Amino acid sequence: MSRIQQRLTSLNGNKALVAFFTAGDPDLNASKEIFTTIENNGVDIVEIGVPFSDPLADGPTIQASSHRSLKNGTTLKKIIQLVADIRKTSELPIVLMTSFNPIFVYGEKEFISDAIKVGVDGLIIPDLPPEEANRFLNISAGLDLIFLLAPTSTLERVQQIGNLSKGFIYYISLTGTTGTKETLSAGIHEKVREIKNHVSLPILVGFGISTPDQAKQAVELADGVILGSSIVKIIENNSDKIIRDKKLGEFLSSIQKAINP
Repeated sequence: MSRIQQRLTSLNGNKALVAFFTAGDPDLNASKEIFTTIENNGVDIVEIGVPFSDPLADGPTIQASSHRSLKNGTTLKKIIQLVADIRKTSELPIVLMTSFNPIFVYGEKEFISDAIKVGVDGLIIPDLPPEEANRFLNISAGLDLIFLLAPTSTLERVQQIGNLSKGFIYYISLTGTTGTKETLSAGIHEKVREIKNHVSLPILVGFGISTPDQAKQAVELADGVILGSSIVKIIENNSDKIIRDKKLGEFLSSIQKAINP
């Protein structure tokens, strides 16, 4: 059982809280501090975003964060080292979210080997469609490869992803790109219920969740929530470490109370 699976199983019916931030924004030293702050505020899994110049699913907030990180010289090799540094003090599950291109440039087998060696637990690659994933699945057997489902996913796609995905399934609560939204998309509960009828893995909901109310709605049927743009905005708007940590703590605590009252 992987570290991700162990963590989700250990929740015993409680809902999972997953937090995303972009590595290298504002810099890699700050990223390590941000990870610690997130861990200290009840998060179950951390998603670390690998910046890329032309991301598939990122909204304007995370795109801007990626551009700041790339401008700072952040590379996938440096992010692997960041994970190695984090692993000296933390056992929290870590998922890298990346476009396929940085992996291709790194060298697929070398990347998988290095990722496993430093303690990466899972990968989310939005632009790796399941139809083309078999070869990559074969070489990434030591990692949980997590696939995405959307409101538009057909039953055939749900079953396909259910067979391929490991760790959990990332359900995109809306079509389009990431970002904070005023309300959750209609039909989220019906879709999650439909997915659960065909898939045994936990379903975590992301994209557009930015308030305790939205998080509470999302977990009525889902097994947890993934927070991204809201966290990235807090990091962007608070360069002072003390204020940043305080605001991150307050936000994560408010979500945790909403999903696990």
